[in-house]
Order: sequence, then C-alpha cells, then structure tokens
Amino acid sequence: MGTVTLINNETGQSFDFDLIDCTRGPKAVNFSKLFENAGIFSYDPGYGSTAGCESTISYIDGKKGELLYRGIPIEQLVEKYKFTDICQFLISDSLPKNDEESKKFDLELRHRSFLHEKLKRVFDVFPDNAHSMATLSAIVSVLATLYANHKDMDDEDDYQTMARRIIAKTPTMVAFCYRNSVGAPFIEPDVSKSYVENFFYMLRGYPHSRWKYGLDGEQEITPLEIEALDKILTLHADHGQNASTTTVRNVASTGVHPYAAISSGINALWGPAHGGANEKVLAQLHEIGDVKNVDKFIERAKDKNDSFRLMGFGHRVYKSYDPRAKTLKKLKDELDKKGIRMDAHLSEIAQKVEEVALSDSYFLERGLYPNVDFYSGIILTALKIPRELFTPIFVMGRMPGWCAQLIEHDKNPYARITRPRQVYLGK
Repeated sequence: MGTVTLINNETGQSFDFDLIDCTRGPKAVNFSKLFENAGIFSYDPGYGSTAGCESTISYIDGKKGELLYRGIPIEQLVEKYKFTDICQFLISDSLPKNDEESKKFDLELRHRSFLHEKLKRVFDVFPDNAHSMATLSAIVSVLATLYANHKDMDDEDDYQTMARRIIAKTPTMVAFCYRNSVGAPFIEPDVSKSYVENFFYMLRGYPHSRWKYGLDGEQEITPLEIEALDKILTLHADHGQNASTTTVRNVASTGVHPYAAISSGINALWGPAHGGANEKVLAQLHEIGDVKNVDKFIERAKDKNDSFRLMGFGHRVYKSYDPRAKTLKKLKDELDKKGIRMDAHLSEIAQKVEEVALSDSYFLERGLYPNVDFYSGIILTALKIPRELFTPIFVMGRMPGWCAQLIEHDKNPYARITRPRQVYLGK
C-alpha cells in the first residue's frame, strides 16, 4: 500500500497517510485521521475532491464518458434489460437469470403497488395545485409510520422487503400526487399491467375504463412510449454520490427510518441544479420563444458577463458526452420517426439549439455537450407528461439507487454519523 506525505510548512512536521487502491479510477488518500494526527482538517466546498463512503453500486468516469452499474456499462444494461430488472440488480446485486425470474420480480412489485387506505386519505390535506414533489416527500415520510418495522432491519429479507415495497409504491404515489393536484379521482393499480404501463394507466386513466386516457383525447399508450419511459427510468437509476444520494446516506447515518432518509433525498432532488433541471430545459425553450432567437441566446451563454446559462448542456462530472444522453438522443430520434414528439414549435427550437451547440467550438472545447436533462425533458414532453411531473418521475427512476445506497450504508459496520468540519470565520 502506498502513502502520501503531508508537510506542514509552518511547523516543518510531516505526516504519512495511506493510499487506497480503487478498483476503478484514481487512488484516494485516507484522511480519516488527518485532524487526529496533524491537528488540521481539509477544506473542500461541494466535496468535489472528497469521498465520503466506499461503494460498489455505480461508477462514473467523467473524462471517458462512462457510467457503470455494478461494473456493467449503462449502454449494455439499457439495451438488454427492463427497469424492473435494474431495480433487482441494484438492490440485490443480481440480474434476473431468465424471463421467468424477471416476471416474478415484476409481479411482486405489481402486488405491492397498492397504497394503504389511511395513506390515501393524507392526500386530502394538501391544497390544490400543490407541487407533486412537496406532496411526494411528505407522503413518503408517512410511509415510515405505516411500516415502522423497517426501522430495524436484521437480515437480507428485511432489506429486500423495505426496498421492494417503496420501489413498487412510488409510481402509485407519483400518479396520485398529480391527480390530487388537479382534482382528479385516483386510479388504482392494475396488476395485469407492467410497472411502466401501470404508471401511465394510473396517471391518465378514467374510472371504470380499462385503457382510455384523458390527457390528450382518448388514446392507448404504445409499446414504444412504454419503452421510452422505461429507458429514462433505467438511465436515472443511480449516479454515484450526487447531492440527493449523499443526502440519503447522510440522513440514514443518524439511524433514522429508511423512508425518512429517502424523503430527504426527494427534497434534495427537487432543486433546479439537480433533478429539477429538465423542467428548466423546457422553461428555457419557452423563453427562447422562436428558432430565430436561438443564436442570440447561444451568444448570451458564451458571454462571461451575462448570467444566462444554457440549460441541458454540460455536467459537473462529465467532461465528454454524457453516456445517458447518447442513449436518449437515439431514443428521441426513434420517437420522432414514429411521430411521437413535442409540439412542432418547441421541437424546432430544441433541434436548433442542439445543432448550434454541437457545432460551436466554445461548447466543444469546454465539453459542454447535451446532457441527460436536455433529452429527457424533450422525450417526457413528447410522451405528453406534464412538466411538473418531470422531477417526480426522476424520483421513480432514482428510487432503486437510493435504496441500494441506503442498504450498503446500513450494512457497513464502520459507517459513522456524518459530521463534517467547518472553516469558522466569525467573531
């Protein structure tokens, strides 16, 4: 094992710290005893150079544009497996061995998708037009009271039950949050429908009507639309120690009920700098207003004295093309060919923004490629999903990742309560 020597130039003292060999990516310096040994601590706003945990769940190489779930490239997983398969993979480290095993897991989620009758009555306390993320966070907190037994988990069955239960109920909660906000009656899950198909049904269905929808006239959802949303969920399932995942781990470190920790993750995801970014992409397309205005907004984005930022381009981690964005761009093109697209006006603006940015040296030299938020917002709009549901759908996708991260943290015998230092500059 290698070491790193830290020299305090004020005192001349030197201190050795062990290097940790990661299975992928750069080595890490074990600074856990930095304060104890050297009497100083590190300062790293945003934790961009700090690891707060060890994990085997997902890995990102921003320079190469790689994302792996448990060692497998996301491009392979999204082509070969359904979202429910990925849920099983993340929470149990096991992909289904065959179609029968895949269907069994999916069927279990269908039967767990119904909400407790008392939970459904909680929706009545929220005002009309309440944002679905606020409602969803509160409803998940209430789950902690209905399934208090998950507070103390002793074996693998306990962990799996906890995770499967909330993964199964999340589409129902998201659909109910939206329908409650618009005053529409709830549509109960239908166990004859798959995970994603059921979500569309609960979101758009009419009571006593098997497959009719009311969002844009009466229509049946197509297999391609189901596949599109399934892929979006898979691409959002986990993404390393992002803000919401770190929040889930930090809150879980206090020993709180796992659903309370996940509720905190929902709140962290809500922000426009995180899960709410694809909402902002659509808002910005409306702001641009016309394809003839695209060049003007592109120039504003390049002006360092202008606060305008082009949403949906670039990423904190990726310095090359986001691998998730590549998959979604291909999916968007497939939907376009089938006539499933956002309205012509916005579609024209989005296409122009994409073309200009991908041919402009300013963006290319800085690695500011279209990211997952740019394409996911466009696809969700093409699927006629209301903009206010974009971030709750992100919650649906990220739920298995949060559960896997929480389980990993809870099983770690060396995990400690999160307690960062601070650089105090006050009186």
